[in-house]
Amino acid sequence: MGMLLWPLILWGALTAVLVILLIYRSTLAMHEDEQLFLSESESQMQKDHIEVMQKLNKVTPIVKWLGAASGGLLLIIGGVALYQQLSQMQ
Repeated sequence: MGMLLWPLILWGALTAVLVILLIYRSTLAMHEDEQLFLSESESQMQKDHIEVMQKLNKVTPIVKWLGAASGGLLLIIGGVALYQQLSQMQ
């Protein structure tokens, strides 16, 4: 277990940040549509929509990388744990 402690702590931290970003992204996208048709008088709504879409475009790649890192680290932890169990059996 000593060899797995730090990778498990790192995985927990990565996954916690990932969950927080997923919640943040979902609150941004909650009331946004992919396409918005506005008249001239609603230009402030258009600016707000563009601002939210820019934030979403910044967060999405980070979420993808953190998800991949979390999954990869989980696979590594599983492989190390399996290796430890197999080496103890012999």
